Parts: sequence; C-alpha cells; structure tokens
Amino acid sequence: MERQISIPYGEERIAASVHYAEAKVQGSRCKERVPLVVICHGFVGSRIGVDRLFVKTARSLAEAGFLVVRFDHVGCGESSGEYGSEGVDSLIAQTRAVLDYAFGLGDIDPTRVSLIGHSLGGMIALLTAVRDRRVKNLILWSAVGYPFNDIVNITGRKVYDRAIEHGSADYLGYALTPAFFNSLGAYQPLQEAMKFTGDVLVVHGTSDDVIPADYAFLYQKVFWMRTEGRCDKEIIFQADHTYSSGETREPLIRKTRDWLSGREAEQNDWKHWMI
Repeated sequence: MERQISIPYGEERIAASVHYAEAKVQGSRCKERVPLVVICHGFVGSRIGVDRLFVKTARSLAEAGFLVVRFDHVGCGESSGEYGSEGVDSLIAQTRAVLDYAFGLGDIDPTRVSLIGHSLGGMIALLTAVRDRRVKNLILWSAVGYPFNDIVNITGRKVYDRAIEHGSADYLGYALTPAFFNSLGAYQPLQEAMKFTGDVLVVHGTSDDVIPADYAFLYQKVFWMRTEGRCDKEIIFQADHTYSSGETREPLIRKTRDWLSGREAEQNDWKHWMI
C-alpha cells in the first residue's frame, strides 16, 4: 500500500510518499514493529528519481518488510518553497522533520532506522545520521565527497560566479544563492563520517562521470577507521551516476535490499542470543 502525504516544515510543505511494509497490510493487526527507511534525493532532484529509481527502490524494500518514505526537499518536486535559497543546514533539518513524521506513521522499531542518500543526498543522509541518533544504518549511493567542488563542477563555474555577483543564479530553473554555495563549502562529509557509529553500505558505479567512483574507496577507508560500526562497499560495473540502465539499476536495488535484510537478520539473531 502506498500513500501520498504532506509534511509541515515551517511555512512550507514537504511532499512525500509512504510505502507500507507488505507484512503490515496483510492482516488486520500488526504483530511486530517494522524497520524504517527514508530516501534522500540529490541535487535538484525529486523523490521519483531518474527513471523512477527511488520509486522502484521503495517498492522493493516494502516487499521485503520495510516501511519506506521518499520525499521532495523544499523547492523540489511537489514540495513548496524555493530550492537553493537556503543551505545544507536546512536540508538536514528537513530530513529530520521527515524522520519525526515517519515515526508517527505506524509501529516503527526505533532500533531499525536507515537512511539512503544519493549524490548530494548521500552527504545530507550522512550529516543527518551523525546528528540524529535514531539513524542506525546508512547507505550512500554515489555520494559527493567534496560538496562545494562537486556541485560547482555540475553547475559550471559561471553559475557560481553569477550567484556571487548578482545574489542568485539560474540553474535548470532553480535560483541558487551564495548562501547555498557557501554552505556546501562549510561541510566536509569525509571528515564527519568518523562520527557515525552505525553500519554503512557504500555503492558507486564505475561509469559515473559526475561524482568520481574513487570516493567510494575514500568513504570506506574512513568508515573502517572507526571503533564502532561496519562498512561494506559495492562497485557496480558500468553504472552511471543515476543507475539509468536496467542492467545496473537491478543490482543496485537488489544489493541494497539484501544488505538491509542482512542487518535485520543479524539483529534478530542477536536478540535471540540475548534471550
């Protein structure tokens, strides 16, 4: 079962889609609490994703027993507001607002909460996880590593220069401000990664010409330096930045689903051992 919702965020409304775990809707009453997954889209993206990537991922995870929420950041997709007028702090706050709302949607198990973030959304998911102890698992799809340089490489230097000179600059219909660009330069996700104590899956494609695949190895190295939490890495051969072909999208979704299900199995085994 799927439902479209609107989440209040200050004076704005965040558009979101909820995918209920199949086990939740098969009976009249729920016997167990379910794990939660929230999907964070990337720069000037939406909760649908290129070639419906996030839709397909959410439906696959719901089939596996997860309650999934995918949402549009303010100013993106069907949400109100203007994307690019604020910075990273606002994107993190929006993600936490979605987490708050998601916890009221059903019988969520607070010990089984995961964030999936793609591209810039990977950084936002990571920064949110560091600041919000409710997040236990983190999945980074083609995540940015040096946000200011990575996003300016995408928009082009001229867009950044116009934003600084005129107070905003158009990029694909979005008005990007100096506040937005400056906030990107204020964060170093590879350094902040050390602060997250949960489990992590890092995924990247070998044919990504937007964000270098080398970042996956850098993230894995940093996560391995922690005293807590595991980190696994998956490199998908010939996958581009948005996993836009069926040959690369299918393994991305399957590996993500299997990894999350594996965390579930390990946690259940641990509970039984404790008993």
